[in-house]
Amino acid sequence: MVTSARAGAPSTTVALLQVLRPQLWPRNLLVAAAPIAAGTLLQQSVLLRTGQAFVALCLAASGAYCLNDVVDAPADARHPSKRLRPVASGRVRAAQAVVLSAVLMVASVVLAWPGSLRWVVVAYLLLTSAYSMGLKREPVVELAVVAGGFLLRAIAGGAATDTPISTWFLIVTGFGSLFMVTGKRLSELVTSGAASGTRSSLGAYSESYLRLVLGVSAAVAIAGYCLWAFGITTEGVESTYAALSVVPFVLAVLRYALDVDRARAQEPEHVVVGDRVLQVLALVWAVTFWLAAMT
Repeated sequence: MVTSARAGAPSTTVALLQVLRPQLWPRNLLVAAAPIAAGTLLQQSVLLRTGQAFVALCLAASGAYCLNDVVDAPADARHPSKRLRPVASGRVRAAQAVVLSAVLMVASVVLAWPGSLRWVVVAYLLLTSAYSMGLKREPVVELAVVAGGFLLRAIAGGAATDTPISTWFLIVTGFGSLFMVTGKRLSELVTSGAASGTRSSLGAYSESYLRLVLGVSAAVAIAGYCLWAFGITTEGVESTYAALSVVPFVLAVLRYALDVDRARAQEPEHVVVGDRVLQVLALVWAVTFWLAAMT
């Protein structure tokens, strides 16, 4: 019995860590977007506060994932891959996940306190909690809520570092997020089908509708980025690097859209890791974007 207890402890610890979904923490790197765009990220104070925002959002996101897993456990049990999640599989009790969620959420707000970052973290927690408790079942609204979560991550970086955020930044980030969320839903619809029961909102969508939303969101994000890029001037002269960054940006959007069309975008992180061409385009864009921000 002692041996069994000792063997069970590591298993429980691993399961609890899995509930936190650390593999999704890179999404919170969006907090660096505003400081990068402002060309201030490498300043020591800005870098430290960006790191603080990153950790706070990781705690908040993990708290939200715990709550979502508890609410989604019955549906996850029917999903071919989500059924292996700790709560859905029974390796973590629902009560444990709820307590862990509360601890992480409180910790995220405490870390963000004082300063305007705390209000962004609170807004993120309220939004994600509302999503878990019911908004996920509302078609269209659920797309906007998930995209809003990504937008708040980007806003958090500006709030933590006192970096002014432009209207174009919000438009590109917001509709770029909607583009990726819609691509995820479209891939899920194609691979699993609306009747699979894995996501209640899928039944309200058709492939043609999601493709429409995908096209609209991509068009707005690209238009917003172009207006920003061609509006950057230094002493009255347009920024060459900003203008050049439009090319890899548009190509990256189109490349990601191809992955969506092939139903490979159920997990955006897997798309980025697995598509070498997309990685090259992202690198070229990052270099030109950074040069535009620094000159």
